[in-house]
Amino acid sequence: MTTTIRGGQLSRLLGQWHSLPGRHRSPDYAALAGAVRGLLADGRLPLGVRMPAERELAEALAVSRTTVSAAYRTLRESGHLTSRRGAGSWTTLPHGHRVAPSGLWAAGDDQDVIDLGVAASAAPAELVTAAHDAASDLPRYLGSAGYHPTGLGELREAVAAGYAARGVPTSAEQILITGGTQQALDLVLRLSVPAGSPVLVEAPTYPNALAALSARRARLSTHGLDTATGWDGEMLLGALRQTRPRVSYVIPEFHNPTSHLMTADLRERLVATAHATGTELIVDESFVDLPLDDQEMPPPVAVFDRHSRVVSIGGMSKAYWGGLRIGWVRASAPLVQRLAAIRVGVDMASPVLEQLVAVRLMHQATQIVKARREELRLQRDALVTALRASLPEWSFVLPAGGVSLWAELDGPISSALSRAAEDVGVRLAPGPRFGLDGTLERFLRLPFTLPAEDLIEAVRRIATVRHDLDRATSPSWRSPTVIA
Repeated sequence: MTTTIRGGQLSRLLGQWHSLPGRHRSPDYAALAGAVRGLLADGRLPLGVRMPAERELAEALAVSRTTVSAAYRTLRESGHLTSRRGAGSWTTLPHGHRVAPSGLWAAGDDQDVIDLGVAASAAPAELVTAAHDAASDLPRYLGSAGYHPTGLGELREAVAAGYAARGVPTSAEQILITGGTQQALDLVLRLSVPAGSPVLVEAPTYPNALAALSARRARLSTHGLDTATGWDGEMLLGALRQTRPRVSYVIPEFHNPTSHLMTADLRERLVATAHATGTELIVDESFVDLPLDDQEMPPPVAVFDRHSRVVSIGGMSKAYWGGLRIGWVRASAPLVQRLAAIRVGVDMASPVLEQLVAVRLMHQATQIVKARREELRLQRDALVTALRASLPEWSFVLPAGGVSLWAELDGPISSALSRAAEDVGVRLAPGPRFGLDGTLERFLRLPFTLPAEDLIEAVRRIATVRHDLDRATSPSWRSPTVIA
């Protein structure tokens, strides 16, 4: 069924569309069309949405119907709107590109683009050998049907041992192996978040987590992170007490996208408050293996859990490789069994061979993760040096871990800059993608997962288009890619 957006709703999304870069050189209809294209490019206005009638939108924006009519015509000409007499107009993208509610996708991969939209590294050198060796382990499982909804026992034991080494006694029965961290989150939400349930998230936060929560039709409220210091403990705990959400999703280790690290004291208070408010904590530990400055890591949030309020999720995408779709859930054994029952209705089980590869890699975790940290540290430093040299007006906190830097720009230009960067072969993840309401236009996530030379070249190109942005007369609209 086609969704319809009302005039007042679209007006709120458009915000101050008159003040977009280049607006003073454009007539009203062109500025309005450009603003709508911007919403589509950022994913804030989905595809297939029926647009308001011309008269309704004109009243909502306090402009003439002629202006709206001309804007719609411009959008049809650029391929961003399709109209049919008697049926209305709905949003599209040119050339058959598609946008899903969970993110933005191009029709195919462009090898010539420096992609800073995805915060994940290339595979480690050990992967090929691990895959070869894992094939020799496969015959042990060929006599069965191959369905292991909770995961292979040896992989569950390896993941459980990792938790125990971090100070959280864990048995294999408390581990569910999934098809990546995103599936781990999705399964937990299927079990814990009935439609309409209140959920508290950080702002900013991981876009695909927001997409998963949106799919569950959760009622979202947010707790804002300070750019410089991260979580304000009193505000976070106060938000829990006031909203009493069913679930709260947090990223305490090298938060995505800000890379902040939650203190041990706040972790303990967070668990205690969640128990008092009846809130289940979903703790995303995707980046826990990636401290970059040899700092002492605080204990896992689950250390403080005495009432089964904490469900931890993690995976191998960041420290190892995103193409190895191995994730997991750590929870109480009964909850793991309930999740496995739900999982059977989704995809039955994870591939056996991939799980065997994961076991092999985990046996080499010390050397692989150490090399990954060293690689990321060098790339982070190269990115920071390039930014300070080419864009000194931007501010940021040096990430102590993780894979990305959260930059505060010199104006609310994140979306416009991201579109302009496409013209010079750089793909960016604009700030609004990490929030709920189209804000965060002053921010930009910059991963340092690419080789140093690519990062330096990307910053050079970004600086070029940034300096030209205020003089741009006609923005170029491109179809972005998925953000991860």
